[in-house]
Amino acid sequence: MTNCAQGEAPRSAGDPAPILEAQHLSRTIDGKRVVDDVSFQIPEGSVVAIVGPSGAGKSSLLRLLNRLDEPTGGTVLLEGTDYRTLAPPDLRRKVGMVMQAPNLFTGSVADNIRFGPQQRGKELHLDSIEELLERVKLAGYAQRDISNLSVGEAQRVSLARTLANSPTVLLLDEPTSALDVDTRENVENLICDIITESRLTCLIVTHDPDQARRMAGQVIVLEAGRLARFGPTEEVLDA
Repeated sequence: MTNCAQGEAPRSAGDPAPILEAQHLSRTIDGKRVVDDVSFQIPEGSVVAIVGPSGAGKSSLLRLLNRLDEPTGGTVLLEGTDYRTLAPPDLRRKVGMVMQAPNLFTGSVADNIRFGPQQRGKELHLDSIEELLERVKLAGYAQRDISNLSVGEAQRVSLARTLANSPTVLLLDEPTSALDVDTRENVENLICDIITESRLTCLIVTHDPDQARRMAGQVIVLEAGRLARFGPTEEVLDA
């Protein structure tokens, strides 16, 4: 396994502003703070794993980063702009998200991949769809019905559908947790290849510290909704 973060550019005091910044981000549900005053900065091109025990708020934090859920406190800056000033569809195009379970629409693989661009008035031609499918190792699948896909294939279609929007930041919520070991390794390698090729900034929620080691250059540790640690992967996980 190639670490996705190996291609990250070295950081220096003269680096530009972070591409994504959480500022005192919080979310309260029924009186409980599931995300509690979380702040961090993510440099462009970084691959960051979000880890922590079950119920720590990992997925809740990820959903706040593109306003799938609304924060009850704090905000997020995307390339220095408060994301509350962006229309949610525009924000979610720039900060794309792949869920734990592939949530595909009824119809063909091509129908799913076309959907995002269609929402902003852009028609994705078949050659562009085929190019995306080649990137996720599903060449020739464009006309296949989604009901005939394996879980691993469906997850790769979900990834292609997100990439069709040309995101700046990619959010991954345990994208391999429903896969068998062999398929998990293939999807990890595929994600790493795409991140490296496209120079994407990526945050990945995982319950697996070994996956964090394989994929991420930095790790955020959440405990009871709060940021407990944030730093280089080996330094944080071996602390």
